Amino acid sequence: MARILTVDDEPLICRQIARILSKYGHEVHQFYNGQDALEAMHKMTFDLALVDYHLPVMDGLEILHHLREHQPGCVRILVTGMLDLDLAVQAVNRGEVARFVEKPFKHDRLIAAVEDALSTRLRMVEIARVQEKASEAEEKRVLEECLQGNFIQVALQPLIRSNGDQKGSVYAFEALLRSTHKVFDGPLSIIRAAERYGRLDMMAEVIADCVQDWLKVLDPDIKLFLNIHPDELGSGETLLLRLQKLEEWSSRIVLEITERSKLQLIDSWEHTLDQIEKMGFEIAIDDLGAGYASLSVLADLRPKYIKMDMSIIRNVHLDDRKKRLVTLMCDFANATDARIVAEGIEVPEELVALQDCGVHLLQGFFFARPSLDKERIMDLMTHTWTV
Repeated sequence: MARILTVDDEPLICRQIARILSKYGHEVHQFYNGQDALEAMHKMTFDLALVDYHLPVMDGLEILHHLREHQPGCVRILVTGMLDLDLAVQAVNRGEVARFVEKPFKHDRLIAAVEDALSTRLRMVEIARVQEKASEAEEKRVLEECLQGNFIQVALQPLIRSNGDQKGSVYAFEALLRSTHKVFDGPLSIIRAAERYGRLDMMAEVIADCVQDWLKVLDPDIKLFLNIHPDELGSGETLLLRLQKLEEWSSRIVLEITERSKLQLIDSWEHTLDQIEKMGFEIAIDDLGAGYASLSVLADLRPKYIKMDMSIIRNVHLDDRKKRLVTLMCDFANATDARIVAEGIEVPEELVALQDCGVHLLQGFFFARPSLDKERIMDLMTHTWTV
């Protein structure tokens, strides 16, 4: 049955309502003032509320307004001995009240009002469930439209050498998901929808096709960083099959593992990574320092590239602790034959500080924004920055 909130400053009326409704199996909670009722609605969920209009300090409409904000699924009934037509119209129009019960009320009329209100609530819940199901079906259809059409694109952003004979030149590009779809117009919205509807494989397939197009025009000595979702490691055979179409370029492709905290929930991811490395692909950890248990999986992944999260890179020149952390990670990378990538560089002061720390590769808006333009990418490949 239903959990019902009753509020009336006359204890006798409250008890009368509770006695009547309890006989029909309802769980009734009685309160004599608005403050106590508000505290209760923050602690438990109600199916229906019967609230007297004339209350001290806080009237019934104020209580029902708060209830609507915090528990919109609760059916709200205003109890009053003096029904004001203007008040009733305003309350209904604002959505504060579903119906009214006039005092003094008879037993059968109270029960009828409550049962009718609860029946309406059940119908609304069912309607909402059907609408949600229909909405999900439509969202899934639109996602597949996005993935199957010519909406998905891959933009490239350069990674710059920080030292060595080719200092300041492009070492690699990172492939970044972009979309021209009117609904799924951003990478995060596409990824989250693909997660919800089990379409990560389809999304990755489309991205792989775009990446092939770029690999055919990039200089053969330039690498390409490509993100893979950790969930893909859970379906290793599917991932390996898809990577076969990129295998001829495997020595140039670095697979970035994102959201590392999920790895611990995925079976056999170590075996899948071993197979990926045997195919010739290298592994990078993305956003080190942002996710849960980042360091705990660092040794397990044995990455060739470690990308420091931009939250560490931002204003690194102003924070000695950040600089010490980056220096330590660079020492670790040097000891394990890996490279540190500092991403998110925006100002020259950050660049200087990161070079002092020993960072190997640099990435950020300071050098170039991600681009879809082929001519722009061709120009970047031959450009040398002063670093």
